[in-house]
Amino acid sequence: MEIKSARFVISSTDISKCPKPNIPEFAFIGRSNVGKSSLINMLCNKKGLAKTSSQPGKTQCINHFIIDDNWYLVDLPGYGFAKVSKTQREKWQKFIDKYLLYRENLICVFVLIDSRIEPQMPDLEFMLWLGNQGIPFSMIFTKTDKIGTTQIEKNIAVYKKTMLNYWEELPPMFISSAVSKRGKEEILNYIEQYNHLP
Repeated sequence: MEIKSARFVISSTDISKCPKPNIPEFAFIGRSNVGKSSLINMLCNKKGLAKTSSQPGKTQCINHFIIDDNWYLVDLPGYGFAKVSKTQREKWQKFIDKYLLYRENLICVFVLIDSRIEPQMPDLEFMLWLGNQGIPFSMIFTKTDKIGTTQIEKNIAVYKKTMLNYWEELPPMFISSAVSKRGKEEILNYIEQYNHLP
């Protein structure tokens, strides 16, 4: 699948203000500064679609983008470390949880993981929470252009081993790079097949 059009629709902090849930949507989330906005821009062939920043915590709302007029891509605020107050983080958590639990047209959540670092508890706990809530998710390892192939394989092997301590079956995993566009075709084809998009 190749994305032909992508445009911003709305930013909201309340599920009731999200677009009508009449077409499928796929959400992207990860720890602050994991490369989420860069990945979204790469997938959509549109530089600057999602706002990127070297400062963690740039995304502060539920951001809806309509893709090819037949599905939504949703950019969610990061979890974990961000240079914002505890009150603000708690506010984010409430509306993110509400969105994930009650958004009826949500098909899959893509959890972004920095491929360069060892498994982190915020990521593992978040994925366990998704699993316990019965929310389908997949993993995308980001920033793979910054390390060698052998190290990528080693790091992902460690991640799989860690995941198997909690899961009987591993979720789908993708290896990506916003710089080299690695993983773009696989992720978009997965979305297409997962959703039987025309």
